[in-house]
Amino acid sequence: MSSDAETGAEEAAATEPAGNPDRETKAERIRELLATEGDAVAENTRGFNEGRYESTGRLDGYEALKAEARAIKEDAIERLPELIDEVTEAVEANGGTVYLADDAADANRYVREVAAERGAERAVKSKSMTSEEIEVNDALEADGVEVVETDLGEWVLQLADEEPSHIVAPAIHKSREGIAELFAERFDPEDPPETAEELTMFARERLGELIEGADLGMTGANFVAADSGTMLLVTSEGNARKTVTATDTHVAVAGVEKLVPTVEEFSPFVELIGRSGTGQDVTSYISTLTPPVDSPVPDFAADETPLAVDPDGPGADRDFHLVLIDNGRMAMRDDETLRETLYCIRCSACSNACGNFQSVGGHAFGGETYSGGIATGWEAGIEGLDTAAEFNDLCTGCSRCVPACPVGIDIPWINTAVRDRINRGEADPSQLDWAFEELVPDEEPGGLDLGTRLVGNYATLAKWGHRTAPVANRLANAGPVRALAERVAGIDRRRDLPEFARESFVEWFDARGGPAVPADEATREAVVYPDTATNYVDVERGKATVRALEALGVHVRVPDLPGSGRPPLSQGMIATAESAAEDLYAGLAPHVDAGRDVVAIEPSDLATFRREYERFLPDGSHERLADASYDAMEYVFGLLESGGDPAALRAPSEGTGPVASGKRIAYHPHCQARTVEVGEYATAVFERLGYDVRVSDTECCGMAGSFGYKTDYYELSVDVGEPLREQFGDTDRTVVAPGTSCTEQLDALLDASPMHPIEVVAPRE
Repeated sequence: MSSDAETGAEEAAATEPAGNPDRETKAERIRELLATEGDAVAENTRGFNEGRYESTGRLDGYEALKAEARAIKEDAIERLPELIDEVTEAVEANGGTVYLADDAADANRYVREVAAERGAERAVKSKSMTSEEIEVNDALEADGVEVVETDLGEWVLQLADEEPSHIVAPAIHKSREGIAELFAERFDPEDPPETAEELTMFARERLGELIEGADLGMTGANFVAADSGTMLLVTSEGNARKTVTATDTHVAVAGVEKLVPTVEEFSPFVELIGRSGTGQDVTSYISTLTPPVDSPVPDFAADETPLAVDPDGPGADRDFHLVLIDNGRMAMRDDETLRETLYCIRCSACSNACGNFQSVGGHAFGGETYSGGIATGWEAGIEGLDTAAEFNDLCTGCSRCVPACPVGIDIPWINTAVRDRINRGEADPSQLDWAFEELVPDEEPGGLDLGTRLVGNYATLAKWGHRTAPVANRLANAGPVRALAERVAGIDRRRDLPEFARESFVEWFDARGGPAVPADEATREAVVYPDTATNYVDVERGKATVRALEALGVHVRVPDLPGSGRPPLSQGMIATAESAAEDLYAGLAPHVDAGRDVVAIEPSDLATFRREYERFLPDGSHERLADASYDAMEYVFGLLESGGDPAALRAPSEGTGPVASGKRIAYHPHCQARTVEVGEYATAVFERLGYDVRVSDTECCGMAGSFGYKTDYYELSVDVGEPLREQFGDTDRTVVAPGTSCTEQLDALLDASPMHPIEVVAPRE
């Protein structure tokens, strides 16, 4: 190739939109996993999640127990250096050894030395994510030590040479048929096992033989009591007990964050870990041991000799090593954002509750070791931002994982904050995004990914789209423009773009003359927040909100206010979101001071007021706004409870849409509305007015704001919403959903035109 041609190629590459190859590769990988592993992952994770609801529902004082567990972890992480010294003293007093490893290489070096000193030829391991993290199997095998996983799922993956897809159930992506084929291929048995029971017994027999011939046993530790060195091991198969007792050398590897002060602190975690992860009231095997364990080492070759015959006393020949691993954890402890990650008890509840994880599992939604929502924190702290960046944006911030987490970790915030760091690390400050700097002067550095910046500045985009409608609508949906948007910004052309309204919600309210109910005659005064979607796109739901509140005697105001900051927050643009929060609070504060309520139509905005604004506003300001803010249907419910006349609202007999009677409703609550516990108010209002309501079983529609528009995630978004199509696809009910993204997804999935709940009950114009 000539130099001129080379230069031309380089220039073309430089002008090609960044990230396109990555988007195509990511999309292809997701399509592959949806086809090959998706069904198995979905069935198992959804089963676990349903089990969690059932099990925790039977647990008295569930929320109090979660608060207790979190308090224990907060205290332990705060006192971590002290606890490390304490456990070292306790274990050494018991006759064991403690080694504090700086990183994975340091930990592996120590374990290899122990194996070499004992002349170990085979090591058997109980399931341990920490040992996966440091890749100890590879380190031992490099020295000629055979390593055997004794957990059934881990053993299956070891035979298949695959990585775990789930923190608790590593082989969750494997079907029974697939495991049967694997066993037949690897062992060629005369009578190949096929049923689940046969496969389990087949594995048990072979693993039993391997355990008998082992020289070294390795476990992790769910928790370690610092005052005594006592370990808590929670398993489903009892393999940890066999690993500990069958060999004379026990090596336990655990992150330093597994330390708690005393054995008494184990109690809430025993109650929570099984319920949160697999929906079991109590995990099959709960073991507490203070190594070296006080029992003789069995001689499998002399199985007729009683174990009690031991001239030197029980446990005299046992050797115990506790390898406590830092590997970035102490730095995470000092990191305001990542610190909460160390509270994680590895239960997998965040994975099981996540719509995206339910579709693709940890082979897409995970890093080097950890998977699911909490994986971003672990991988960012242990491996670095580059690893976290590979899957971080699979967290959509839907917040389903927040109430599921047994220690109350704000997992969406960790993902958002890490995304912000990724953005700033990938941005090139030398590049000047002149158009954005002039039109949308956000708080982000130059060179930020164009798609990220475009979505993050949606409030400005919507304002300009409204001002230039209908021209903007025609241009936005033109073929060449859609093709360019897909290539440059990754906006999938298969999605219908929202159409901007000629008259905004604020303009409509001003044009109609403002409030229809005088303040001196009103039961209450309220500000209806004109969120970006309502103000510039779906104005009708804003109008319906005003009519409904006025019908119940409320003096309504619709002031011109800025966006809430939700779009930039979804893109990890934290500085821009914080600036938006401050601006919006400045606009709302006078109304709150005057005793007016704030009514939000879009659930994601209400969730922002109640949750994320806590990080952006002074404590007093956040509390005042959160306490004064209501979901539209929550507010209607409160008005009815306070004596409002239901007859002022629209009854089913008047009709609500395509259904003749208008009585039957298919209602899909918004995921974030569920998190802030307002999703059920719409159902309550509907039922009070006489509607027949069927609520969706699916917690997240899969659209998740901008997520469903992205070309690399289009298929995943549709797959997450598939259960909604299965439940409501052929319904003759009026489809209702409160969120903008929900209505867009339902429209695409069901070929329907969903209504906001307030549109159903508001009096007609």
